[in-house]
Amino acid sequence: MRSPFAYEPDPEIERTFRLRRKKRRLERRRKAQEESVKMDAGGEGQRRTLRDFITPGVQGISSSIARLTVEVNNFELSPALISMIQQSQFDGSPMEDPNLYLSIFLEVCNTLKLNGVSTYAIHLRLFPFSLKDKARACLYSLPPNSIRTWEELTRAFLAKFFPLSKTAKHQNQITTSTMREDESLYESWE
Repeated sequence: MRSPFAYEPDPEIERTFRLRRKKRRLERRRKAQEESVKMDAGGEGQRRTLRDFITPGVQGISSSIARLTVEVNNFELSPALISMIQQSQFDGSPMEDPNLYLSIFLEVCNTLKLNGVSTYAIHLRLFPFSLKDKARACLYSLPPNSIRTWEELTRAFLAKFFPLSKTAKHQNQITTSTMREDESLYESWE
């Protein structure tokens, strides 16, 4: 005669439960041992304390600007060039004009030309040296490798440091400007 259950009931349910629990416990131990072996292979080698986990370290810190690949093996930014860039650093104060700053930065960067190295790669590598204080902190607050092109960098830079008050001021100047009858558009704008 067939059982009324869809499956056969286990007559030794407690024994089955203990065996399953033991099997899960052994599986968890095996996984933990595998992870510790992976950590040992990764150079950790020793047990870490809770203090080791909460103490800040330098691993994992990377720039928000992705490094472009360069075909030249001996590409190096000279200390003199870096020093020249650092002579007029942008600090992000409201009194500085970010458009003018970018123009000056590009003017200095364009004095350097290396075969096999794109100008954008040079710009991206030199730009962090041209910032200080609030501007540098802002650059490093972006996610790692989030900026991959010069256009992305300039867009992010201008979005951050061209204040809305200046935008509103320029819009107001444009909408309220008047032109006399004897003036050309160029003269009126000046």
